[in-house]
Amino acid sequence: MRLDKYLTTLGIGSRTQVKELIRHGKVKVNNIIIKKPELHIDENADKVTYNDINLEYNKFYYYMLNKPVGVLSAVSDNNCRTVIDLLDVRQKKGLFPVGRLDKDTEGLLLITNDGELSHNLLSPGKHVNKTYYVELNGDLIESDIETFASGIDIGEKNLTKPAVLKIGANANTAFITITEGKYHQVKRMFKAIGLNVAYLKRISMGPLILDEKLKPGEYRELTNNEVELLTKHK
Repeated sequence: MRLDKYLTTLGIGSRTQVKELIRHGKVKVNNIIIKKPELHIDENADKVTYNDINLEYNKFYYYMLNKPVGVLSAVSDNNCRTVIDLLDVRQKKGLFPVGRLDKDTEGLLLITNDGELSHNLLSPGKHVNKTYYVELNGDLIESDIETFASGIDIGEKNLTKPAVLKIGANANTAFITITEGKYHQVKRMFKAIGLNVAYLKRISMGPLILDEKLKPGEYRELTNNEVELLTKHK
């Protein structure tokens, strides 16, 4: 990879900016000042420093975000703040949310630049579990558990796939696990049995579980173990 492209990929600056930094002797490769932006380096073996700070190249980045209410699950938007806007990271280019949560829904959202992983996590054929905590405007009854397990008519050609419903300590709360990602699916499923969702929060997706330490709007990089578990879906 060209040195200037490497620095741009890491978010050091635009291609023009990093060329100037290189020409002014701000960049070293293997402890040698390099002033040629076109120099080809091995991004996985060569040691690159900028202002004597070591730079590390990662092909893929993975972040866990506790999405807050009022933020769009999108890369960009002219009128509303997006989940990418919440990230204060050096390398933003190429990052995107895996799937989406409604604007008024909170909880776990994976943000990455790994397109293959995203495709596999969202593919209907993979049957990746997604679990939500829900608060309703009325009470659930035991027979609702079987109704959800049998599939629900939400106005589409087919019933929803079987879902696992666990009624909470209060009858107006529950945990629901689905394997699909239809538009407003959870809300539509409860609407079909005469209940409206007052609060919705995703707490897990596949093997990834929302870190309880993350407040709405906070995020962190995935641990190596979390990445390993997720990449089994690739």
